[in-house]
Amino acid sequence: MGQITGEMRASFLRDGFVVVPDVLDAAQIARGRRIVEGMLERKPPDPEHRGPYFLVPRFGPAGHPLLEFYRSAGIGELARELLRPGLSMYEPEFAQLALTLPPWPNSPGGPHVDGLTPPEPDGRPGTFSLLAGVWLTDQTFTHRGNLWIWPGTHLRFGRFLAEHGPDALRLQNMAPGPYPPVELGDPVQAAGTAGSVLLAHYLLGHNIGDHIGGERRETVYYRLMTQGHRERWRDYVTDPHVEFRAEPT
Repeated sequence: MGQITGEMRASFLRDGFVVVPDVLDAAQIARGRRIVEGMLERKPPDPEHRGPYFLVPRFGPAGHPLLEFYRSAGIGELARELLRPGLSMYEPEFAQLALTLPPWPNSPGGPHVDGLTPPEPDGRPGTFSLLAGVWLTDQTFTHRGNLWIWPGTHLRFGRFLAEHGPDALRLQNMAPGPYPPVELGDPVQAAGTAGSVLLAHYLLGHNIGDHIGGERRETVYYRLMTQGHRERWRDYVTDPHVEFRAEPT
């Protein structure tokens, strides 16, 4: 049975993101946190470090515990519920373990877009279809390392690229960047319980927020791409709904 409701789908199309609660059960959360601990034992942050700390393992032919975690948690199946019929999803090639170690009184000045540096080997921007963030720690309250999101910016960014051409998706074209000069509106902080999954459109403006104290924030991010995305990326960035299921009437 699907977990993406019609209301969630409509929210995703309008706002560019949705938080799906209770995707992971307690055992899956515990497994994810054990994977995180194992990674941090091998590559720990400095004891005095505060703020964001990232590890980005590539999976390769041998696989990786975070790829097995992705599969067992059903993240790909969940994301496919947002796609148009007939589209399928590649498995991710890497993950990003994103921690925020408190206290960190950062307030993001503005959003960014992922994947622009370095460009892909074929020279195109590193676009993808969906960002999936798996929350291993509770983010019920704001200012706990929550992701800051500017709702609807994926649509305004898409209009910017439709007007200026998809090849305007370059940092040098988005001064003062790293996001284009579009109306941003007010940001929100994504919130929910551990075991929730955030699904966000590639073009959606977002950034890391502050963490005023308590438990460190642990999120595993996957960049998800539909089959055929590399060939239609220009259509995707100028028509942000091209890969996604239309809102039910």
